[in-house]
Formats: sequence, C-alpha cells, structure tokens
Amino acid sequence: MTKNMEFLIQLDLLQTQLIKKAEGGLNIHGLSFSDFMILYHLHRSKDKSMRRIDLAEKIGVSASGVTKILRLMEKTGLVKKEKNARDARVSSVKISKAGEEIFQDARVTFRENAEIITQRVSDDQLEQFIQMSEELL
Repeated sequence: MTKNMEFLIQLDLLQTQLIKKAEGGLNIHGLSFSDFMILYHLHRSKDKSMRRIDLAEKIGVSASGVTKILRLMEKTGLVKKEKNARDARVSSVKISKAGEEIFQDARVTFRENAEIITQRVSDDQLEQFIQMSEELL
C-alpha cells in the first residue's frame, strides 16, 4: 500500500471516529453531526439562508440526502423552507429562531467536546493540520 493510500484510509478512519465522538455531545441537544453542520452553515450564511443544493455540497451529501435531513429538521422546527420568487424550482432553507437557539447551545457543547478530543494535540500541530487540510481542499 502506498503512503498516499494509507493517508486517505487514515483520514477516513479519523473522520469516522471524530464525528462519532462529537455527535455524542450533540445528542443532548437532539442533533446529529449533520444537523449541527447544517445549522452551522446556515448561521454563518448571508440572511441565515442557503439553497438546498449548496447545503448538500457543504456537508458532503447528495441533494436527496440533504432533502431527507432537512425534512426532519423542518418537522422539529429547526429550519424553515423559503420559496424563490424568481424560480419555483429553487428552494432555500433558513434557520428558524428555535434552530438558532439550539445551535447556540449546541455550539458550546461542540466547543467543549472539540477541546477534549484535541487535548493530546498541541496548538502548533492543530495549526499544521488545518493548513494541510486547506491545501488538500
């Protein structure tokens, strides 16, 4: 196996394990990791609204996958649909007031979990990893 292959396999394993650890803390807020990431991207976006297809790309799922997640989030009141006045085929989603409140609470938990998960890694190592990740993307 080449180093490149081993690197990608290790990244996949790392992602799986880190999401599992992060999701454990988010469960107390009734959120999955995907739910949290959707709320995160909506919170940071202009007007706290995004097209569904853009959200799918941000969280790395298909358009139908994000639609399924958003349908459940709409039912629980975390997000709400918005129609595009110019093009009915394009639908956006906006974070609701309740979604914003839950996101703010969950963000505190997420930050605490991130500190615990990365406690064995120095700030320099974290910075190097972030930089390397940006170069690969």
